Amino acid sequence: MWKRLSVLWLAVRGDAKRLWYALGHPDAPVWLKAGTAAIVLYLLSPIDLIPEMIPVFGVVDDLVIVPMALRWLLSRLPAHIRDHAVAKASR
Repeated sequence: MWKRLSVLWLAVRGDAKRLWYALGHPDAPVWLKAGTAAIVLYLLSPIDLIPEMIPVFGVVDDLVIVPMALRWLLSRLPAHIRDHAVAKASR
């Protein structure tokens, strides 16, 4: 599981930083917090869309679903929160 999370972290490192700073903004919407919680629960949950027992596809679903969900959340942010998150993450 740790190897899967480390590979996933390499894939979403920049998006995760921007999401973290967006969550810290005082005007962060509630749906952003709920969506982030859902992504974390999906990662930590033993129930996956495709089970880990299937050799390649069990890991690939996490490597596709999580980055897509992060980008989707970030793309729906209000402009001022997105700009704040990008500025803080680029430092």
